[in-house]
Amino acid sequence: MPFVSIKMLEGRTKEQKKNLIKSVAKSVSESLGINKENVWTVVEEFPSDEWGFGEETACEKIKKNKKNGGE
Repeated sequence: MPFVSIKMLEGRTKEQKKNLIKSVAKSVSESLGINKENVWTVVEEFPSDEWGFGEETACEKIKKNKKNGGE
């Protein structure tokens, strides 16, 4: 029974997470030739101030990107 763990920054809707879980189950089941019901998926979300990229928190990096015209 495959177990898929997804870690990401918070901010997605329940519908987006539901679609992600469905897509993962479908992809894994097709790749391994197993039933979708046998694929376990967990989504863990973290606040942007609890995740780091280099010496910056994700929160700082996001603010910097928005200031510079990025997403």
